[in-house]
Formats: sequence, C-alpha cells, structure tokens
Amino acid sequence: MPETTLVLLVAVIGSALLFDYINGFHDTANAIATCVSTRALSVRAAIIMAAGLNFVGAMISTKVASTIGKGIVDANNITQVVVLAGILGAIVWNLITWYYGLPSSSSHAIIGGLVGSVVAHAGFGALHWKGLQKIVTVLLVSPVVGAIFGFLFMVGMMWTFRNSAPYGLNKNFRKLQILSAAVMAFSHGTADAQKSMGVITMALVSYGTLATFEVPTWVKIGCAIAMALGTAAGGWRIIKTVGHDFVKLQPVHGFCVETASAGVILGAAAMGLPTSTTHVITSAILGVGLSKRMSAVNWGVAYRIVAAWVITIPASAFMSFMLYTVVTPFLGR
Repeated sequence: MPETTLVLLVAVIGSALLFDYINGFHDTANAIATCVSTRALSVRAAIIMAAGLNFVGAMISTKVASTIGKGIVDANNITQVVVLAGILGAIVWNLITWYYGLPSSSSHAIIGGLVGSVVAHAGFGALHWKGLQKIVTVLLVSPVVGAIFGFLFMVGMMWTFRNSAPYGLNKNFRKLQILSAAVMAFSHGTADAQKSMGVITMALVSYGTLATFEVPTWVKIGCAIAMALGTAAGGWRIIKTVGHDFVKLQPVHGFCVETASAGVILGAAAMGLPTSTTHVITSAILGVGLSKRMSAVNWGVAYRIVAAWVITIPASAFMSFMLYTVVTPFLGR
C-alpha cells in the first residue's frame, strides 16, 4: 500500500508538470500573439523571449499557488487519486481546445478539474465554497477589467498621438511592443505556473511529506522549467486565432493590449488572486478593437472564444469526475 501511494504521488507530480508544459504551449499566444501579428518579433524570437521570462516570472511568488492549493478544498481531506484525476481532466480539455485553436483558460481547466474530482470523491460538501466563489469571481471579473483597460489605454494613446503620422507612430511602437510583450510573458509565468505549484504542494501535503502548505523550492523550479519548455515548443494554432483572426492589430494596438493585460494580471497575482491570462489578454484585444470601431472585431471568432470560456469549467469538471469514477476501482479512492 505505501508503494502504491508513492507511485500515485509520482504520477501526480508528473501529471502536474505535464499540465504546466501544455499550459506553456497552449498559452504561448497570451504573451506573444500580438507582437508576432504586428511583426515586432519573429515567431522564433518571440517564443524564446517568452520561454525565458515565463521561467523568471514563475520563480517570483507563490501567493496564487496557496490560493489554488487551499482555496478549493482542504489538502488534508483529499487523496492522490483525487488530485491525479483533476489534473488529467484539465490536460484533456487543454489538448482539445489547443487542437481546435481555441484560447480557453488553463486556469479554468485546472479549477474545474479539481472541483469535478473532489465532488466525485466526497460530494459537494467537500468544497470550500467561499474560497471557490472568490476564485471564480476574480476569473470572471478580470476579463471585464482587461477589456475596459484595453479600451481606455487605446483611446488615451489615440488622443495623445492624434497629430502623429500612422507610419512613424507604428514604427516607434514596434520597438516598445517588444518591451510590453516581455512584461506580458513575465506576468504569464507569475500567474500560470503557480497553479501547478499549488496542485503539487497539495499532493505533498496529502501524502504527508509536508506538514503545512508551503511550496518547496524544487517544486517552484520544476514548474518554472516545465512551463518554459512548453512555451519554447510554441503554439501556433492559438497564436493565429488571437493574433490574426480576432482583431487586426498594429504595433500601437499590440502595445496597449499587452500593457493593459500585464497590469491586470500582475496586480491580481500580487494579491494572490488567480486570473486567466487567456481571458485577460483576449478581452484587452476586444477592448482595443472596439476603440477603433465595432466592425474591427471578428465577432464570429469572438463567439467561439466566449463559448470556450463558458464551457471550460463544467467540461473539465465533467471529465475529471468521469476519470475519477473510472480509475477508482483500480487505484482505490
């Protein structure tokens, strides 16, 4: 029995790192889609920059990890099988949305996955409803804030440089956009790698390796490396959807999108609040597009993106619920 439990712990850690890797290439578009679409950077250069800064960002803080690890359910009251099923459900959903080029939220996927497996294991009463409500509220509100910030930032830029020639303006902002994309990549690492850190630490507490919820250094390094490697693997399908098909962007637009998004994400991460980088940046793109005109937005793509947002939590929860039900006869509860 101890050997089986140890094997499950190793499987949980491996799955969480795999989720982080997939998160890296699934969400690469969040940081670099706009600078690629405006040709501020080549795809190769943008991915290399994003991978490095994802790693740095992932090492900075663990506040979001604590929120994920303790805000949904008490780590002492769940098992390795619960965590494993939750991660695998999130991985399956991420791969489905990546295949179809939909920028769905990895944050929503892991939260939905954990909720589904916990409910399958112990029912709805095992959930921390107050913490879960806080997490879901932030995930729902942050895209609205991102859209507003993107719109206002773009309007402010248009007014400030209203007498400037478009060509010269975009030439200068192409250089500034590299900086804003770098900050966005850093913020992506800060926000997203911490979800896997929280899950692994939750599993370590459940196994008994840790007495209290505190993210070990090796977990931070492992998750940072996994996300950086995933980012380096790219994710062109989603880059194309976000950077090309949704709204046609010029460098000044890309700069506003990335700056507004990074501000929202870093501000939330400083307070330990998990945001979806996918939702924030796509909403900021929407806000910038609306600052030009309604027809600047490809509403068909927008509807597909919103549909993926709406169904991600229930879909990943359902998959994890079913996975838990299938594996428990073989692995136990």
